[in-house]
Amino acid sequence: MSTISAAAVNELRKKTDLPMMDCKKALTAANGDMEAAIEILRKEFSKATIKREGNETAEGRIGIFVDNAAKAGSIVEFRCESAPTAKNDRVIELIADLAKTVATDNPADVPALMGSKFGTATVKERVDEVVGVIREKMVVQRFARDTGHVYGQYIHHDGSVGVLLVCTGEKASDEVMRDASAHIAALNPQFALTSEVPADLLAKEKELAMSHILAEPKNQGKPQNIIEKIAEGKTKTWLAETVLTEQPMANAAKYPNTTVGQALQKVGLTVVKFIRFKVGAV
Repeated sequence: MSTISAAAVNELRKKTDLPMMDCKKALTAANGDMEAAIEILRKEFSKATIKREGNETAEGRIGIFVDNAAKAGSIVEFRCESAPTAKNDRVIELIADLAKTVATDNPADVPALMGSKFGTATVKERVDEVVGVIREKMVVQRFARDTGHVYGQYIHHDGSVGVLLVCTGEKASDEVMRDASAHIAALNPQFALTSEVPADLLAKEKELAMSHILAEPKNQGKPQNIIEKIAEGKTKTWLAETVLTEQPMANAAKYPNTTVGQALQKVGLTVVKFIRFKVGAV
């Protein structure tokens, strides 16, 4: 059996970020062969992942990738066991790479993503490596991808909420699209466009508005056309609370008397949709 030098152990530790004892054991088992030791550790990473399969992943982080030159964007929800792990630089880097892989490889689902190539390894092997270092269960919970448009993005400072904003237009406006994405993250509108509101839901809101108006004594005896105008006003207010493009921009100081739709139109953009992920949400 060859003697394992401290320098070799230290080199393997730098490559894997694993504890010295784990590195020494792997090198000993591999008779000092660095690549074989790494392969041994990869198998151990996989075992570590299996051992943690029953653990709960209540924490996590959102990752987003945007390439407006290639007209592609993606968003990923990644789960882990603890909040500190979600803030770990290695995990943040992994999530960013996962989002890029989703955008470039277009996997059909999470299992397909896990089988995608990630340099010389697969995505699963890369995730297993990080699990082996941090010793927590980690999973790709879900992802979404879009192509052929221009994109804005926003991720909350703690990574718990992320928004991919999808628009049409000649050129992305990073600042306005980021502000609109931050608006979506904060207010979570129910619909992107008025055209998305189901006709029966809109009719129900109009009916509800009409019943409230008629129930008020001050409106008794008013002409029907006046009542209908008041109802239209109330319905418009409801739409402004529910539909992204009709909502006043959350940053009113920067965008006074301006809806989200208007702010984007001023820079030549039209909303198509948005994808908002929140860690732990369905």
